[in-house]
Amino acid sequence: MATLFEPPDTIAALPVRPFEFSASARDAAEEIVAQPPEALFRRLLNDQESEAVWLTSRRVLDAFLTPARSGLPAAASADEIAAHVAGVRAEIATVIESLSGLDPDARDAVLRQRAPLGLLSGCWLDTASQPATQPSVIVNRLFVHHFALRGEANPRRSVHYRRRHRLEQQGVFLPDIAAADFLGAAAARPLTALHGSFYLALSRLPANFLPELVGVHYVTLALGVDDLLLGLAPMLAEADLRGVLAAYLELAGPVERARLHTGIGCALDLEREHVAMLAELAAWQRDQPLESKVAAVIARHAPFAGRHHKGVRIGGRPLAETFTDAELDLAEFLSEFRESAQVRRTPDGLSAFTRAIKFGGPMFGIFNEREAAVFAEWVASVQAGDRPAIEVVTNSVGDAAAAARSASIRASRPADVVIASVGEIDDRQIFHRLVNIENFANTLPLAGQRAERLFEAAEVLFDCGADGRYTDASYFDYSAEALYERAERVYWDKLVAPYKPLEEIPDRDEVVFAQTTYALGALVDATWIHRTANLGRCDRRGDAALFSIYADEMGYGDLRKNHITLIHRALRSMDVLLPHIRDEAFMEQGELPDALYGFSLHQLSMALFPDTYYNEILGYNLAIEMFGLGELRLHEIQKLNHHGFDDCYEQAHLTIDNISAGHSRQAADIIVAYLDEVRRVLGDAAVEREWRRVWRGYASLAYFVEHAVLKRIADDELSMLI
Repeated sequence: MATLFEPPDTIAALPVRPFEFSASARDAAEEIVAQPPEALFRRLLNDQESEAVWLTSRRVLDAFLTPARSGLPAAASADEIAAHVAGVRAEIATVIESLSGLDPDARDAVLRQRAPLGLLSGCWLDTASQPATQPSVIVNRLFVHHFALRGEANPRRSVHYRRRHRLEQQGVFLPDIAAADFLGAAAARPLTALHGSFYLALSRLPANFLPELVGVHYVTLALGVDDLLLGLAPMLAEADLRGVLAAYLELAGPVERARLHTGIGCALDLEREHVAMLAELAAWQRDQPLESKVAAVIARHAPFAGRHHKGVRIGGRPLAETFTDAELDLAEFLSEFRESAQVRRTPDGLSAFTRAIKFGGPMFGIFNEREAAVFAEWVASVQAGDRPAIEVVTNSVGDAAAAARSASIRASRPADVVIASVGEIDDRQIFHRLVNIENFANTLPLAGQRAERLFEAAEVLFDCGADGRYTDASYFDYSAEALYERAERVYWDKLVAPYKPLEEIPDRDEVVFAQTTYALGALVDATWIHRTANLGRCDRRGDAALFSIYADEMGYGDLRKNHITLIHRALRSMDVLLPHIRDEAFMEQGELPDALYGFSLHQLSMALFPDTYYNEILGYNLAIEMFGLGELRLHEIQKLNHHGFDDCYEQAHLTIDNISAGHSRQAADIIVAYLDEVRRVLGDAAVEREWRRVWRGYASLAYFVEHAVLKRIADDELSMLI
């Protein structure tokens, strides 16, 4: 007999399954892991939709999450784990304290080096809440932390904003973490990029690595390296972190505890390793000869400088030739440069070179303030007669450890990775795969094709959508006023005005059947937005609101208010008991009709492409949030109450989706904010193009609910063929 699910969901780990990938993903992943660490970091951050990146993530996790010794007994309590981590924190705090008195250059180097890890902290929680894990007790406890770290959906209160603000107060200004030049601006060493790649890989497969994630989450935030370094109070108190750890230990068996310890050991090793690297970097920066600092500045600018120096010669050789020489010897060049007329003191007490880089000079603006200061110090020392042996010291901090970790990733061949094609599968099998997409990434192309076909098909309603019973998907030229007017007209004319209390209530079986037709969609509630607004994708004005809507649907981590809990509670009141949708047994359940899988499959499919289908998701979000209002919902509540069934799910949506300030209004505001940004950046023509995609997202919801309109269209097409 199939195992039936009833909240609370007390899983400590998902069922162990293999990870399926296509042969093409295997080959692409091989190319990705062969790239330098910086390229690996950028690919993992910027690509959240490709099968190859999910396989790459599996290989990265395999390389990092070796059965590490955490230094703790297998049955260690939360207090024992906390005491052990506190001891490591004391060690790390001593090292970090030694970095507080550094000279400005060394301090700047240390802060920049740590910034990539500090600014991605918590990313492992981005998709921990998903259809396969909701409404898990531990996932919702973690979601409370996720919501807090995200500033409770206010970006200016988030951990990332607070840390960036403190960095800027200390003179460290960096582009957005997803920017192409972020790692360059941070002067990130390969080891930093690899550490970041581990956390990003964990963020791609959080459901399958829940035990390890809990360990990483506790250790990283309890150690608080970034807060110690920046002098910030932690956003999450250690007691709160320990509470989640203790809750997990209550759920975990021996196998899950062992995996938890692997995560703990890995995180401790990584933070110790990185703090040690920061100390080594500070020492290298402090002890770096002045000539080496000058050489580093020249090396950064030489590739762009050569042809601009025309007739300038150093050591008898034109600079245009010197700086385009692939074999440029910086030590030799500096030796010649310091003896040149360019550096010699001029009557005004400066030098030709110094005047050239000052305001009004031909090289003004080439060097930043810090680089100009390095040159000024060097020129003064040369003019004072200093002639030390020139030693150009290359920065190799962390490279040995980075080489070892890179080799481990390239050699990684996880035993649970299976290369397979999807083949012919029915809707129930597709549903199972999409819910458990981490294990079936080879289904991604099928999901993408399915979503695109439906979005295209839904455009048929652009011409006749006004006839819809609950929606109006007819196309109109965009303006903010027109969108708000359409939403309000649909609300009043289609959802509210037709409402009259039912005079006759259907019998019990009919009411239960009707509820089962809605249940499959409810069991994946809000899935269409659960991958939007993640790390590197939360800079648009509406992204915080999208995250807030999802958080609300998940009860902000409160299981009593979580909508997946509510739908199970409602179904149980009707004696409809189901396996969890992540379980294989769900493919065999007989309570929910086969014909209605398409609606949920569409939500699951678009959700996997939050970048490709961002516009469509915004439109769909408006449509589905409004669909929860008015006549249909009120009638269902009346039916449920008549037969004594639980109406908690219906009541929740009737209130939070309201058109005044609820999810429906927020959904419209998000679209307006997005298209306003498009207009300011790309112009009016781009707005129309982006708007059409938004509206076909709206139409795709109407495509599932306006059966009469679609039947009429089909009948008209048939009559034309006769």
